[in-house]
Amino acid sequence: MPALSTTSAHDTSNPLDLMEQVIAGLDWNFDRCTATEMAVEAPGKWCDYGLFFSWSAELGAVHFTCAFDLKAPPAQQRGLYELLGMANERIWIGHFSLDQDDGVLLFRHALLLRGTELSVEMFEDLIDIALTECERLYPAFQFFLWGGQEPADALAAAMLDCAGEA
Repeated sequence: MPALSTTSAHDTSNPLDLMEQVIAGLDWNFDRCTATEMAVEAPGKWCDYGLFFSWSAELGAVHFTCAFDLKAPPAQQRGLYELLGMANERIWIGHFSLDQDDGVLLFRHALLLRGTELSVEMFEDLIDIALTECERLYPAFQFFLWGGQEPADALAAAMLDCAGEA
């Protein structure tokens, strides 16, 4: 595996330019903080989510986070880590984590783009997967943080698949 080098050739196109077009097409509020960072507000069923995209030309990667409108009090963080571990076992792409500075729940993922032809679909899928997983598991986090349920019980309650029609 080659070491990172500042002298190696990198694609100078910025994938956040394409991401900006995707977000604008969704008619969501966004702020292009810098040439390499973008913040987005995404509506959800349970809450609004804060999406953050960061581009590293050196790594050829986009780092992505989706922040929940939930904070974990320090006394509940140990149990929340257990719930996050169980939730992460149920997803294929990305992972949930807890921001140590402020206790905010996050969904995180990175896209390695070196040698890849960028497409709108790549970014649409990234957003769709993140929001789908956040919406699916939001109730589990709520059941644990505010409902007093144990991590396994909170996850099991949130994973109930309803069948039929009411």
